[in-house]
Amino acid sequence: MLKKFLLLIPVLLLAGCSTTATFTRMTPSEQPRNADNLYPVEVAFNSGQQSIRWDSIRPYVIVNGQPLPLRPVPIVQNRWEGLVPVPPTANQVTYRFKFDYLYNNFGTDPRPDSCWSPAYAMKILDP
Repeated sequence: MLKKFLLLIPVLLLAGCSTTATFTRMTPSEQPRNADNLYPVEVAFNSGQQSIRWDSIRPYVIVNGQPLPLRPVPIVQNRWEGLVPVPPTANQVTYRFKFDYLYNNFGTDPRPDSCWSPAYAMKILDP
């Protein structure tokens, strides 16, 4: 029994963010077309992973494979915002959030890791 438990420990450690992270999209799924073709996105990120070094988080929104940095929302904890470019001819964009961070590891220096949100779609509505 102990042997089976010891074999399970590495699996639990490797599971990392995928089992403890929560992404909450704060952005509407439809936005009216605007003149600058930049659309705001916002996400709340929470994790039950106690080893995350919150001061090391580097959040991005990924659009067409391109990472665009997010900035913290003033006054609100664990929320980030940014702008997503959408060509004037497009009626929809798909994006994901990615959070890079360091986590504390027993007996070594902090290690890098990252979490990905599910893919989200935003429709751009013409007036």
